[in-house]
Amino acid sequence: MAIELNKIRVGDDLVDEAGTYADTLSLLSEGSVHRRFDPYLDIDWEDPDFDADAAPERWILTESGEMLGPHPWYRALSRERQIAIGKYRQANIAKVGLQFELLLISGMVQHTYRLPNGSPEFRYCTHEIIEECNHNLMFQEMVNRIGIDVPGMTPWLKTLLGYVVGPAGALFPNLFFMGVLAGEEPIDHIQKAILRSGEEVHPIMRSVMAIHVAEEARHISFAHEFLKQRVPQANPVHKLGLSVALPVIMFALGRAIVTPPRAFFADAGIPDSVRTEAFYGLPDSKHAFADFFRDVRALAAEMGLINPISRRVWKLLGIDGPTTRYRSEPHRRPAA
Repeated sequence: MAIELNKIRVGDDLVDEAGTYADTLSLLSEGSVHRRFDPYLDIDWEDPDFDADAAPERWILTESGEMLGPHPWYRALSRERQIAIGKYRQANIAKVGLQFELLLISGMVQHTYRLPNGSPEFRYCTHEIIEECNHNLMFQEMVNRIGIDVPGMTPWLKTLLGYVVGPAGALFPNLFFMGVLAGEEPIDHIQKAILRSGEEVHPIMRSVMAIHVAEEARHISFAHEFLKQRVPQANPVHKLGLSVALPVIMFALGRAIVTPPRAFFADAGIPDSVRTEAFYGLPDSKHAFADFFRDVRALAAEMGLINPISRRVWKLLGIDGPTTRYRSEPHRRPAA
């Protein structure tokens, strides 16, 4: 097959190489070359202050970016129990991040495998796969040093996604990259809130979050740009289906990423009532979860995926609300 020198292939479509999509991919790829991190060079794991038991009160869950941390039940616990639950929670978050990114890599590999010669997507996607592999090394090192054998995702969900995500990257790329955003947006939102709060956290956690946030910015940007390039070109029936699928994917995968498995609550001795309130029931927890998708709601509007039917789905799932003016805009609550 001859390659048209003035065009690039995006999925099954040819677009002008001078277009903004190609420019964005080039910019993201250059960022991966010149602004990259290595978890074993950029984190001083052997620093005595990085010992998981050094100043352990730094594992106490913060009140910013954390759904269990502000709950009165947790704040009333003894210092020792707050530390123990905090260590378990942060280790399990890292394990969930690792499992999700392994799934993301499998789908990204399947997507990249099908790309033709001359596609700038190949270069960027390969950069992202490399960065996600480094993130997995970083997350597993954090779990190992905390020293708790955490499960990560709920077992049935982990098994189900293992069968679904990889093929979706090749066969249903629009749905796959929606799923990517459903996992990446909540984690990115939580980590940014903690880093912006200025609250003291353990240096292992702070270093891992800082690297992850810096590189995930590129990964989220690519998913946004990929969908903006493809979705508006879909036929009306396909587009209607995507408009309904988007909030469902955000809700289902977002809940799976944010909510710990039942084993966490059982091992930590957390009552079911606290689990329900902290992650589902309290107005603040509902608003916090909906706020994870402010950027995605803006993306949906930009792609033309907001219609009377999809708007009802967003509302029914409890994840409707305002959008952002620009991606990663900090959420500023009105002053009292």
